[in-house]
Amino acid sequence: MKNLDTLKTPYYLCEEELLEKNLKLLEYVQKQSGAKIILALKGFAMWSTFSLVSKYLKGSTSSGLFEAKLAREEFCRFNESAEVHTYSPAFKEDEIEEIAKISDHIVFNSLAQLKRFITQVKNTNPNIEVSLRVNPEVSSSPVDIYNPCGLYSRLGTTLAHFDESIVKHLDGLNFHALCEQGADELEEVLTAFEAKFSKYFQNLKYINFGGGHHITKKGYDVEKLIRLITVFRSKYDVDVYLEPGEAVGWESGALVSTVLDIVENEMNIVILDTSAEAHMPDTLAMPYRADVRYSAKAGEKKYTYRLGGNTCLAGDIMGDYSFDKPLKIGDKIIFEDQIHYTFVKNSTFNGVKLPSLAIKRSNGDIELIKEFGYEDYKNRLS
Repeated sequence: MKNLDTLKTPYYLCEEELLEKNLKLLEYVQKQSGAKIILALKGFAMWSTFSLVSKYLKGSTSSGLFEAKLAREEFCRFNESAEVHTYSPAFKEDEIEEIAKISDHIVFNSLAQLKRFITQVKNTNPNIEVSLRVNPEVSSSPVDIYNPCGLYSRLGTTLAHFDESIVKHLDGLNFHALCEQGADELEEVLTAFEAKFSKYFQNLKYINFGGGHHITKKGYDVEKLIRLITVFRSKYDVDVYLEPGEAVGWESGALVSTVLDIVENEMNIVILDTSAEAHMPDTLAMPYRADVRYSAKAGEKKYTYRLGGNTCLAGDIMGDYSFDKPLKIGDKIIFEDQIHYTFVKNSTFNGVKLPSLAIKRSNGDIELIKEFGYEDYKNRLS
């Protein structure tokens, strides 16, 4: 057991109680709608929590061989009946057999890949279920970089390129069109998806609604989601899957950093022992402004600072924040809601140390799960 004051920054702290709150809401959706919810490892891969997650969710979905291996080794260790779904924009020939062996479901992105590998996959694992990702060509994703249905998207097969001769090989269809969005946006996508592809639903076992469902965010219309799923299942007599990642880890933990220095250049600029570029890249890519505990927007409180990372990248900036009291070297800066999509994207750019991983257990105990060092940096290089 650790005391928070003894943990060296930077570190991520996942709060088990908050994580379980999300999982219980997802379980409610499953029970009320009959849907199966699986964890998208691309968004939340803190496998030290899988003993808890596996009690509520039906399995996990992977984006390739390594995530599939993690799912089989760590998720299924706690729930032998958990399903492993694996999707990739393009599978590699030297990996496809291993993926087929450890997966319960495989999702192809294109007709060409399906036709190329279907026989090999079925010969390797006769029980595997096969799906094709399709592109409904409708999305209101907030930014282009996260829009899987945008112009010239490489993700999923459009109706114009669909070949009904492959339907005999399919157990399901997948679509993924949302990004941090609600049930209204899902309804819009479903309307387009049904209009384009429902003629191929006959004899399918399931339809996967993909991820991007912001189910655990305050204000999400959970009851509407349940109605949409219930009606769809009844209408087409199929199972429905959802595969959220962010919704699992949403607001369940923070990234804690320390003020190393404060420099002046027309304003006060804080240098932290963490990095937007290396440790919270979505703040630069999306972009979005991370919430900082006890802060407000620039100018709203008495003391305003620009928060910056400890790398040589000029743009390694988290943003401008104001505080009630002046900051000083050694102060802790806490970035809220950094458990999902952040540490799965971490890098050691500039040799910056990766943040440690810690869990606050439901009984209040603090457990340091993983601390990274020089060897983690060196072993990524040659």
